Amino acid sequence: MTQNLVSLDLSDDLPKFDAALDAIEGVMDIFVSLTPEQIRRLTKIGEKSETFCRQTVAILDQNRQALPPGFDLDELKRDLAAYDALRPRLNRLKALVARCGDTQLALGSDVLSASYDGYGLLKMFGKADSMTPLTESMRSGVRRTAPAKGDGTA
Repeated sequence: MTQNLVSLDLSDDLPKFDAALDAIEGVMDIFVSLTPEQIRRLTKIGEKSETFCRQTVAILDQNRQALPPGFDLDELKRDLAAYDALRPRLNRLKALVARCGDTQLALGSDVLSASYDGYGLLKMFGKADSMTPLTESMRSGVRRTAPAKGDGTA
């Protein structure tokens, strides 16, 4: 094999991995799922609007007497606290998902590279009778290298 980016045997670790995912899913039962349409319609907080929100919450907290009875400042403060608590955990999850994706990409690349090497060996040693399905697979669009990128003009 000419390439071996990663070598893993996950059989011992998969039960622990699955248990950890089960635990995370159990905790996340309280989280919401939004449709693409709901996401599109929401006002979204950004860096500048987050500063505005924090300043507004602080000023509202100092002026509770001016708020109408229906304005739930305590709920607003709980939402902001949850928003702050969720951010570092979401960042950790994103980093873990990226590592899983990178590992799967590397494994797939190793598998494809080794398959090409094996295919070449079969061709070289004349194992023609076992080559028909492989030859058909190769004709169906499998590429040895990534397609060339455009020149940047569109």
